[in-house]
Amino acid sequence: MITKQPHIPVLLKEVLKNLKCDQPGTFIDGTFGAGGYTRAILEAHPQNEVIAFDRDSFVMPIAESFKRQYGHRFVFIQDCFSRMPLHISNRVNGLVLDLGISSMQIDQPTRGFSFRTDGPLDMRMGPNGTSAREVVNMYDENQLADIFYQYGEERAARRIARAIVKERLHRPILSTLRLAEIIHQVMPKPKDGSDSAMRTFQALRIFVNNELKELETALESSKILLAPAGRLVVVSFHSLEDRIVKNFLIQNSSLRPNENRHRAPTRSIHQNSFEVVTKRPIIPTQEEIQNNSRAHSAKLRCGIRLEDA
Repeated sequence: MITKQPHIPVLLKEVLKNLKCDQPGTFIDGTFGAGGYTRAILEAHPQNEVIAFDRDSFVMPIAESFKRQYGHRFVFIQDCFSRMPLHISNRVNGLVLDLGISSMQIDQPTRGFSFRTDGPLDMRMGPNGTSAREVVNMYDENQLADIFYQYGEERAARRIARAIVKERLHRPILSTLRLAEIIHQVMPKPKDGSDSAMRTFQALRIFVNNELKELETALESSKILLAPAGRLVVVSFHSLEDRIVKNFLIQNSSLRPNENRHRAPTRSIHQNSFEVVTKRPIIPTQEEIQNNSRAHSAKLRCGIRLEDA
């Protein structure tokens, strides 16, 4: 069931500006979701075309409605954005990625993403793979602690992992609220008003969906997907994602640092693939955050694909 709550695309004006989609072209929306970016790109110019990707089958009704409305200008492919080159042979003018979890996924308790509503402990964005339930109930304490620390940057990872392992000796942990309850029992309430289960849930979701590796692969794919002067725009929502995007743009541009600071700069054989547009990330205005609380941690980075050597 698709959520009835309105979907508000984050940093929409900034995404459109950096994609330059007021000029006719073909664009990839690697994270279709509720179609907010795709619709705006298609409406920005009557000749624009969008190839949209999403691994989540729950978006199919939305994609079908877009197909009826926009016809040949819209193509939907149900697959991970890491596999985009398998489906696209011609280079495109822009690629946008809106990372993390979508509003629809959070708002559907049956998907098991939220620590605020009860649902089965799943968290898979696609139909296959290991679920969060399997991770929580089958991985040992060290494995769980590593996941919570690496993907959630949770300082109390060991304490939470120990509590989970102790609890599952009595009965399996099958629901989101039960997992959240276990975390709340061993974690103090954060002073900033956030939920103490947030980082653990984030870590499980990222691990279950292999999100960071997916992102790294997609960024590398942008080198072959984007035409010269094509634009890469990525909106991220936490430091792990933003760090990967930032480092990718630096390592593939003239901003790439000299590898040995004790040596005099030498002519590098490194081929620059991008010009970095955003030396610092673009963040939402206070007005946007007030209108859409999910925008508060968003960061946008953009790069322009250079001519091939």
